[in-house]
Amino acid sequence: MNINSACILEDRGILFIDGSDAKDFLQNLITNDINKVTENRSCFASLLTPQGKFLFDFIVIKHKKGYFIDCEKSQINELFKQLSLYKLRSDVQILNLSNEFVVAALSYEKFISIDSSKDELGFTLKYGEDHILLDPRNKKLGARLVINLEKLYLSLKKLELKSIDQEIYYDLSFSLGIPQKNTNKLKDKIFGIECNFEELNAIDFKKGCYVGQENTARIKLKNKLTKRLFPIKIIEGKINEGDSIINEESEIGKVLISKNYPFALIKYTSDKFNFNSTFKINNAKIKIIKPNWL
Repeated sequence: MNINSACILEDRGILFIDGSDAKDFLQNLITNDINKVTENRSCFASLLTPQGKFLFDFIVIKHKKGYFIDCEKSQINELFKQLSLYKLRSDVQILNLSNEFVVAALSYEKFISIDSSKDELGFTLKYGEDHILLDPRNKKLGARLVINLEKLYLSLKKLELKSIDQEIYYDLSFSLGIPQKNTNKLKDKIFGIECNFEELNAIDFKKGCYVGQENTARIKLKNKLTKRLFPIKIIEGKINEGDSIINEESEIGKVLISKNYPFALIKYTSDKFNFNSTFKINNAKIKIIKPNWL
């Protein structure tokens, strides 16, 4: 993306969490510390199973007296149901606003050029009643505009931005090694910490309890992290979800996301793994790509 372009991310959805108990409700569930989220700061977080396995990831943004949850739209209904299970008697309202609000991706350079912006991960500023934030995972992902759909095109015009194909943004995300498409394929198959959530600022190890906290902390404190999610490059052939990745007759990983932007869970120790190698998957050949932020 360049400074004059924006990608309208039509495959993102928005939930709104409101009510007097909204803050405590989220704090008891998500992997990050909700106290970090203010009018000027947003965060990346995840919702895990009680065993610490991945369910959903999302960006949390302060909106009025509640919080926006920016999640992959194909999972928004499932996330709505999962959060509703935890409501019990809490004063919490959960609304699906995916038909009213939209997310657009802007370049890092554009964000920095906006008055009052700061070069800080997650920094959030108001644009009228809407929000523009520097991605809390990685600055190279640029910024996000979360805005009422009715105001989108007028706002893009005021910001002197031209809409371009959203796949340009997802190509960038994949090149950075950050999965955002088909993440439902990771559900219950991978620990949250194996998704590189510590490096992507989704886990706060100093906050109190949350769902899946015990196993997440154990893996971290006992140095048991032996697998990580990595992007894979297909050299030749085709791959499928669930395919084993073989090195010298031993399985070193498994394909979890196979379409468009493939990712695999890889047995990885930083001092031994050779990222220059080519690996076999049935009749296909691949390379495993290490993101430069790891």
